Amino acid sequence: MTEWVLNPAFAEGEAGRLFADLPSVFALQGERITSDDISEVHKLCAEGRCYYIKRYVAAGKNLRRLIGRPRIRAEWENLLKFARWGIPTVPVVAYGMERNGLGFGRGALITLGIDGTDDLAQLARRNDARLRDRHWLAAMMTQVARATRTMHDHGFAHNDLKWRNILVDRQAAPQVYFIDCPAGSRWPGPLLRYRIIKDLACLDKVGKYHLRRTDRLRFYLDYSQRERLTAADKKRIRAILAFFEGRE
Repeated sequence: MTEWVLNPAFAEGEAGRLFADLPSVFALQGERITSDDISEVHKLCAEGRCYYIKRYVAAGKNLRRLIGRPRIRAEWENLLKFARWGIPTVPVVAYGMERNGLGFGRGALITLGIDGTDDLAQLARRNDARLRDRHWLAAMMTQVARATRTMHDHGFAHNDLKWRNILVDRQAAPQVYFIDCPAGSRWPGPLLRYRIIKDLACLDKVGKYHLRRTDRLRFYLDYSQRERLTAADKKRIRAILAFFEGRE
């Protein structure tokens, strides 16, 4: 059985032909960006637009090969959730998968590339001057804080909220986009609290090397929607700072 969804906004023209169905998508060859033993990502440009094609030939690694949502399904479902929740993300062009008997066969996700963007990890690696621009930094961090809070308010944790999974454009007034979330999921109370700490610790893992302490504090206050720290906030911050101790 095969399921395939093509966003009606892309159904006309070359995109509609290229991404008409799953076999067509697996036949495409673009610029290979990444690959491993279960997936590959290609970049393909047509009619002045660039698309990212992510293809999977296995449900996932380890236990996910056998149980749980296939990784590619989690990717498209989570991006669609972000869009519904008002979290800026890349437009989803098409997605779907086919079964091999009762098991996973193959699947794909196509997203529209956003011109003039970098992921935050790229900015950190090249010590980008924008990370020292207080106005730019405040605008960018406020968006990241509020989007992260929105996820958590929905009982959802990203589970891989690293700087490389957040894009930012090159405008003077920056716009961020959350991408690549195959491990994100909803969690019940106690487990959600742990995952929230992990998400915030992932952001701070790089942030502590590139941001001032006052910037990191402002981020947390934006996230918590408070003007000053409470005793519970201070306890959570200690847990965030300790999360990766001994693992770096």
